[in-house]
Amino acid sequence: MPDKKSSAPAGATAAASATSKSAPRVIKKYPNRRLYDTDTSTYITLSEVRELVMAHHTVVVRDAKTGEDLTRSILLQIILEEEAGGAPMFTEAVLANIIRFYGHAMQGFMGAYLEKNVQAFTDVQAQLAEQSQSVTPEMWAQFMNLQSPMLKGMMGNYVEQSQSMLTQMQEQMQKQTEQMLGAFGLKR
Repeated sequence: MPDKKSSAPAGATAAASATSKSAPRVIKKYPNRRLYDTDTSTYITLSEVRELVMAHHTVVVRDAKTGEDLTRSILLQIILEEEAGGAPMFTEAVLANIIRFYGHAMQGFMGAYLEKNVQAFTDVQAQLAEQSQSVTPEMWAQFMNLQSPMLKGMMGNYVEQSQSMLTQMQEQMQKQTEQMLGAFGLKR
């Protein structure tokens, strides 16, 4: 087990590897629940792992003993802390619906649907942020009053992509229903 202690402030760890965004950042998790950043040779906290994710670093968390990939577990732990820590993103109804998709025939498709919609939303947000850097408050007010065609276009792309995914999901459900009915000798 490494013997270095983390002495860097939380932000310094994320900033230290701003240039290595393409290579995954390997974090080892030890039995004592400590996380060790192999890039900086320091122990880091879950909060610092969150900062790496927020800085768009690819993070891979591995069990130090077995090499097992623990990345999903750590990311879910970060989400759990964020949800418990103030203004949650997900309502109880959303969480219940997500749970209901586990074991459902559409489980795999639902994950892809959510992933593509979150990515489309992130893309729209990035475009708006990029274009709003030179916007004054007056320009913003005018922009909102006119409901800019640009905004409609970006949101239209998002809505169109979402509708396409929903249509694919419906077609998949219809195929599976027909197959199931056919297996029982029933036709629609």
